[in-house]
Amino acid sequence: MKDRYDNPLSTQSARARDRYVAGLDLLLAGQVRFVDAFEQAIEADPGFALGHVALARGLQNTGDMTRAGAAMASARDLTAGITEREQSHVHAMDLLISGKTAQAYRAIRAHVDRFPRDALVAQTCSSVFGLIGFSGQPGREAEILAYTAALLPHYGEDWWCLSQYAFALCETGALDPADQCIDRALALNPDNANGAHVRSHIYYEAGEPARGISYLGDWLAGYHREGYLHGHLSWHAALWALEQGEAEVMWARIDADIGPSASAGLPINVLTDTASLLYRAELAGLPVAPERWSEISRYAAQFFPESGLGFVDIHAALAHAMAGNGEAMAKLLEAPNDLTGDLVTPIAAAYLAIARGDWAEAAALLTSAMADHARLGGSRAQRDLLEISLLGALLKLGKDTEARRLLALRRPALDASRLVHGLAAHS
Repeated sequence: MKDRYDNPLSTQSARARDRYVAGLDLLLAGQVRFVDAFEQAIEADPGFALGHVALARGLQNTGDMTRAGAAMASARDLTAGITEREQSHVHAMDLLISGKTAQAYRAIRAHVDRFPRDALVAQTCSSVFGLIGFSGQPGREAEILAYTAALLPHYGEDWWCLSQYAFALCETGALDPADQCIDRALALNPDNANGAHVRSHIYYEAGEPARGISYLGDWLAGYHREGYLHGHLSWHAALWALEQGEAEVMWARIDADIGPSASAGLPINVLTDTASLLYRAELAGLPVAPERWSEISRYAAQFFPESGLGFVDIHAALAHAMAGNGEAMAKLLEAPNDLTGDLVTPIAAAYLAIARGDWAEAAALLTSAMADHARLGGSRAQRDLLEISLLGALLKLGKDTEARRLLALRRPALDASRLVHGLAAHS
């Protein structure tokens, strides 16, 4: 028995193999029911170790860490007699599921070097939300590009690998190659939500909101609301609506697909997408009801009460600052994370300064974080929150020329957008 990538599987059950392959494709494509598929694989062969690992990873993607840990424990008990690749697979994923990310990264990189076509393991490092993306290290975008480029010769015309490589190209500014690559990926699998996500980022970076709105409007119409990328793709659509001055469309997206009471996505997306969009709305000159900030601040305090990933921390800090939730902010900052705390602390202080109207302090603090905020994680589109927060502070200080110059130098793709109220498209 082999999987779709020609890796031998230690099971004698054709149904176990078939449901495992189907579940892996659903997971890689950001579709729904991959947990069901992995559970069916285990039902067909309870002794199938990699079926339990896949279930653990699938449950991790849905945020069910209790069941993920139990599934991983079952996999550990089933390693006798399986292949060397599968033993290495179980070991590396066990470290990841148990939260030992530094050790997991080393084990996964070593595993992928030996078994590059083991896609379930390889995908843990392939995106801005992966182990490299959230490493907190300088040069993470270039490292993801190098990592995915090294995978390409082993995968050929594979929709998953092509889409991950296209995203890495996009994040490093190679938009034309990214555009060609994602077209190939989506031609192979039009239902790949990760591919649709990459296509959205390319439109964003190219400054083509009309094409992005048209594309996502059509694509989201056929995407299940419980797909783990539905809320985030809706964020892209809402952001473009904001840029186009369609405030009612943006608010409808927040209330139906993105916010805490609506989204079926992971808490990291619910928090970051909602907080980011609310502040972008304020920067665009729209009134934001205080209850909205209070809601997302409570959500952040519930799901992310302590410092962890820098990308999450800055959005939690924004929510707490704008809601006036000093207690939650203090708890978040009492022990900054080791990797990116040096960035999170001044950014949090900047948002506190913004909340009290101290624009000079906010601008100084945000400027100090501009040099290497890529270390925080997330995509360039998501980190534009920091760029336009600085632009907004400069405009409040009457430094229009400096704001325009900064935009032209750092993020020219946003030049014609309406993301910051009062900033003309051209000087």
